[in-house]
Amino acid sequence: MPKLQIRKGDRVKVIRGNYRGQEGTVLRVDREKTRVVVEGVNLRKRHRSPSAQDPDGGIISFEAPIHASNVMLIDPSTGEPTRVRVQVSGDGTKERVSTRSGRVVPKV
Repeated sequence: MPKLQIRKGDRVKVIRGNYRGQEGTVLRVDREKTRVVVEGVNLRKRHRSPSAQDPDGGIISFEAPIHASNVMLIDPSTGEPTRVRVQVSGDGTKERVSTRSGRVVPKV
């Protein structure tokens, strides 16, 4: 299973694909498939027939997953996309550090 530096709640920017340049918050992370679901990005529509739970049915819009390599974490201190490295602090805990600014990226 690949390691991902992106977590649920992070702000990310799409760097490849049809939604390039859009920003959003990560709603879900699928580590086995290396995919993330970003709010407002890669919207799909599904036609639902009426059922007991949803008597109206209709067209439902939802965010589909995109590959994690197509998004980049936004550094909260600068607001720019950045790569992330993992640094072990003095007490042995791991923390994400922005390669652009050198500041710690907090866990949300």
